[in-house]
Amino acid sequence: MTRLRFCAAGLLLVLLMNSPPTGALPQHQPVPGGVAVIELPATCGERPQVRFRDRPVMVVAENERWFAVVGIPLSMAPGPASLSIDDPDGPALPLTFVITEFSYPEQRLTISNKRQVDPTADDLKRIAGDRREINQAFRSWDEEPVDTAFHLPAIGPRSSAFGLKRFFNEQPRSPHSGVDIAAVDKSDVVAPAAGVVVATGDYFFNGNTVLIHHGQGLVTMYCHMSEISVQDGDRLSAGDLIGKIGQTGRVTGPHLHWGISLNQVRVNPELFLVEPIPAQ
Repeated sequence: MTRLRFCAAGLLLVLLMNSPPTGALPQHQPVPGGVAVIELPATCGERPQVRFRDRPVMVVAENERWFAVVGIPLSMAPGPASLSIDDPDGPALPLTFVITEFSYPEQRLTISNKRQVDPTADDLKRIAGDRREINQAFRSWDEEPVDTAFHLPAIGPRSSAFGLKRFFNEQPRSPHSGVDIAAVDKSDVVAPAAGVVVATGDYFFNGNTVLIHHGQGLVTMYCHMSEISVQDGDRLSAGDLIGKIGQTGRVTGPHLHWGISLNQVRVNPELFLVEPIPAQ
């Protein structure tokens, strides 16, 4: 895999190998539903502006180098993919990377509340409104520096992994867009890193939910809580209480569904953790 080096004072093209960094950045796992961490060409110290699938991409500094942190959709096919890097002196420059194949296992769940599997017409109207609010939160963007070293938002084992091909009452549904942590009912849910609350609500499938924007399109979501302890606009530090574990919405028991959206696609939250979620 190669990259191009260029400088705003005049394009200097040099072929170099593209290797992911180590340290506080997310894990480099360029698979559907994963994260690609890509070193960018030198730009005379200025933060590069990068886009992927016509959306802005997080760019962070590490060891005096710039890296694009790219969320890859679960639906994206393996193979070559391309970023575009804005060049103030000419057309945007492409930077190619490769998405590798990855297979997620299946999960089959029995839901006793039939409306949570086959919603009524009124339910569908509510679900559409919920989706609009959540998608608006996922579109959050600013240019603030981002702390991508996340800590666990709840204490408990992982009960469902990201990306599972899900079947509810034997009916196929969308893949699991987060990880489930089987924490004790009414135990604390905390912010894994600094951020701003961009949405709260009681949603049909997700129950009591909080969404936090951590900067540059990195948004975390916390679902099924018994209570919410924050309000829209609250500025949080890592470890601040945001709510309590519960079993609201579509659930089979008390747990936290924790999701991450990066450049408006859902990715595996475990790639951002500085410590692993305990096995169940």
